[in-house]
Amino acid sequence: MGGGNAQKAKMAREKNLEKQKGANKGSQLEANKKAMSIQCKVCMQTFICTTSEVKCREHAEAKHPKSDVTACFPHLKK
Repeated sequence: MGGGNAQKAKMAREKNLEKQKGANKGSQLEANKKAMSIQCKVCMQTFICTTSEVKCREHAEAKHPKSDVTACFPHLKK
């Protein structure tokens, strides 16, 4: 009726495997690393792809006041 220790161990392994799969879904770290696509060409600091033009200009003015904004972020050229 019950089941042997082998069956219990197998069920426990399967249950733990499912828990580990579920835990990996919540991590956003790897996706954030891939999304860091904007890079300051002066200091090589990276920014997430959703960073606005305003934030890029703030970085350039605060960190590199002697450099032009387009020297830091060439994608801002118009």
